[in-house]
Amino acid sequence: MSTHTNTGTPQRNVIAHISMSLDGRVNGPGGASDIAWADKYADASRDLLAELPKTATAVVLGRRNYEAFGHHWSTVLKDDSADARDRTVAQWLEKVRKIVRTSTLADGDLSWNNSRLSDPDPAAEITRLRPQPIGGDIVILNSAGIIADLLKAKEIDRLHITLCPETLGTGTRLFDDGIPGASWNLTTPTTAPSGATALIYDRVRG
Repeated sequence: MSTHTNTGTPQRNVIAHISMSLDGRVNGPGGASDIAWADKYADASRDLLAELPKTATAVVLGRRNYEAFGHHWSTVLKDDSADARDRTVAQWLEKVRKIVRTSTLADGDLSWNNSRLSDPDPAAEITRLRPQPIGGDIVILNSAGIIADLLKAKEIDRLHITLCPETLGTGTRLFDDGIPGASWNLTTPTTAPSGATALIYDRVRG
């Protein structure tokens, strides 16, 4: 997977990582924080997450995930009995550049190491990040609103989807009206013991 400018210069790739129900929802009827239904399918997303530190040098998060992940992964970092893959992710997240989209926090409120505020427009932020010489992939980590905005702007290059064998009936859909059509190539899917399937799709460009 590789993205290029019109002059052929390589640019950073943008990866969206998220869990989704069979009926296409990323949260349940309780709203954005209703995601506990996906916890029992963490075995499928664990391997996907553990691959990200190999190539990614920036993570984009919404405020809710920034606060929740900061607490969760800081706890994993201190837990010597945690799964080795989880500890790899926790160590990476502690060091990686974290870019936070929020209207309620200021720079001084960002307590997690190596964090800064994002442009309110995710597409504008990605446009600035792509050509930076620091290189490395840019990951949108479970923040459905940001992922949807970037899908509309055609700024997602790869989708990491943990497809969970649940139907939620109501809740936010990731692929809602307004997202432009696109073609995607599926890599070899893997099914975890929980029954969830890890899917990786690369956007077909040009």
